[in-house]
Amino acid sequence: MRLRRFAFTVLMILSISAMLFAGGSKEGAASASGNPVLRVAMECGYAPYNWTQPTDANGAVPIADSNDFAYGYDVMMAKLIAERLGYDLQIVKLDWDSLVPAVLSGTVDCVIAGQSITSERLQMVDFTTPYYYASIICLVNEGSEYENAQGVSDLAGATCTSQLGTVWYDVCLPQIPDANILPAQESAPAMLVALASGRVDLVCTDMPTGQAALIAYPQMRLLDFSGSDDDFQVSQEEINIGISVRKGNTELLDAINGVLATLTVEDFNRMMDEAISVQPLAQ
Repeated sequence: MRLRRFAFTVLMILSISAMLFAGGSKEGAASASGNPVLRVAMECGYAPYNWTQPTDANGAVPIADSNDFAYGYDVMMAKLIAERLGYDLQIVKLDWDSLVPAVLSGTVDCVIAGQSITSERLQMVDFTTPYYYASIICLVNEGSEYENAQGVSDLAGATCTSQLGTVWYDVCLPQIPDANILPAQESAPAMLVALASGRVDLVCTDMPTGQAALIAYPQMRLLDFSGSDDDFQVSQEEINIGISVRKGNTELLDAINGVLATLTVEDFNRMMDEAISVQPLAQ
């Protein structure tokens, strides 16, 4: 889930959207099977939400215009929605900054990529009800002076970083007293490498990302302050993750919401646990 904050201005969005529109496809275009196609965009590079793999193992889906396949929590959710609605699914791999413009232009029908439902994004796209709820955590290395921290105040003075364009970096890290905040990392893997190499004392991320990281980096320790009086202060819009569609596309929005309404928080957690168990880092 990524809990992302949106950095584009409206003019930039409209400009990029205009360029993308020429090559866009209309929602519901029929596939060879005769079924409408649901074109879903994601990064395909952020386990356990989504990742790229060379085979269709575990039910991975082909990535459009690629020999690779995509899988993860977001793909599992996309498959479920497409199946329930009678669509054929197509996964479109895009950089993070291209996701919203692709929805605006109609190049894709929706984005399932761990987007938080912020008021800023809601000015440009419509969101479904949440399809995941994620809490904020920190990761440190075993033996760190912060390993036994019980709250944000215990992280005082830490050298830290997180991923570029996220609520973790923009909102959470500044809440650490006297933090030495290094430049943001371009990706979650880069963020984890910064911690594993000892360049930082801690990184801030969400619970699924932290759980996945512990598999690849067993020397890391997860700090969860949720439920305490000394937790990171974030709004609900920064931790509720939704599926974005083009503004005004009520037909698709209502259809997806209808599917999500049949799922429970327990269903979401079960699917996420499954995604974590089969992510490439777990192999």
